[in-house]
Amino acid sequence: MAVIITPITPIISDNDLPLKMPDSVLFMCNFNAVRSPMAEALTKYYFGHRIFTDSVGIRAEEDSANPFSIAVMEEVGLDISDHRPKKFEDLMDSSFDLVVTLSPEAQHKAIDLTRTYDCQVEYWPTLDPTAVTGNRENILAAFRQTRDMITERIKKRFDVDYFPKV
Repeated sequence: MAVIITPITPIISDNDLPLKMPDSVLFMCNFNAVRSPMAEALTKYYFGHRIFTDSVGIRAEEDSANPFSIAVMEEVGLDISDHRPKKFEDLMDSSFDLVVTLSPEAQHKAIDLTRTYDCQVEYWPTLDPTAVTGNRENILAAFRQTRDMITERIKKRFDVDYFPKV
């Protein structure tokens, strides 16, 4: 982490600097069925048409969003039941200002795919709730934790004056 020091200004870390608000964001995870659809829906909720938002997976092997993802997003009033997983290659437009990766595999793939693009890639380490086992409540708790982690990260990363309550 870089630190900026000048004789007339206080010490400011990179974490304190305002980040440029992108015009378009692509969220990327492994299967585009859990984390990235949550991030896409939350970003669309908070920013509407101010930020063009989409999501993809490295491998889109499912036909729809994970049922637990759908359930925890419904708890906060967001419907992702119509989401259809897709891969980067399925995108109509691949020009994004920011690509946010939510898994290590997606980070490696994004770096490889965007090598010739003029975009920023950020890695947000995010819990994979599908790795949690146990009863329904344990699994739902993990999915809620992931949803809440993504929500907080979106609020922290994107500078807006007003956040609706989710």
